[in-house]
Amino acid sequence: MEMNSSSLKKTARLVGLVYLIWIIMGVFGMFYVPAQINMRGDAASTAQNILSHEFLFRTSIINDLIGHTIWVFMVLILYRMFKQVNERQAKLLVALVIVQIPVAFIIGAFNITSLMIFKGEILKTFELAQRQDLGTLFLKISDYGVLTLEMFWGLWLFPLAILVYRSRFLPRFLGVWLTITGIFYLVLSFTGIMLPQYKDMVINSVFALPAELGEVAFALWLLIRGAKVQAVNRSPM
Repeated sequence: MEMNSSSLKKTARLVGLVYLIWIIMGVFGMFYVPAQINMRGDAASTAQNILSHEFLFRTSIINDLIGHTIWVFMVLILYRMFKQVNERQAKLLVALVIVQIPVAFIIGAFNITSLMIFKGEILKTFELAQRQDLGTLFLKISDYGVLTLEMFWGLWLFPLAILVYRSRFLPRFLGVWLTITGIFYLVLSFTGIMLPQYKDMVINSVFALPAELGEVAFALWLLIRGAKVQAVNRSPM
């Protein structure tokens, strides 16, 4: 059953609001926290930096867990909004998000375990240097887990971009922009895995910010403009 125009507009604005909250939480976890807690360098300095900002480190873990939970509800709302455009692509959209959730929670578990090791709450018989090395290892595993997730951060945007582009209630340029954002995340993931020495170059390139703003533009459009009030035709399966 297709949405009526009033329901479509309300759903679009709800998605925009939730999407914007989710983006803000992502900025907090990916940019603000690392800027406050320097987790690069030797094991001893990493451990000291985390212990000096323990509350912020714990907050970032909770932020990530809540953010991924919000993501699940958000993608289900997106499914409801776009299934009338192309149900197959809408299902793929949901699948590419759901598959990431277990990995995200495992990463959270690794991060909290590293904190427990640094504090000496577990592995008490180990020497301090050994605990610092082991705690740093857990953090490194988490970092590489994030690299794999970055690939899916890009992949899930492709069916979303197709749905936006094919829909008659959102402008097509948003679909093109989301495609560019998806490509950027894929490049970021593959660079981090295959050529890690060049990852910072990709992040700091002139293309990074415009690409990353694709999701922000999409969220703001939904929140402010909503969806066009018109009939929506279902695309072929």
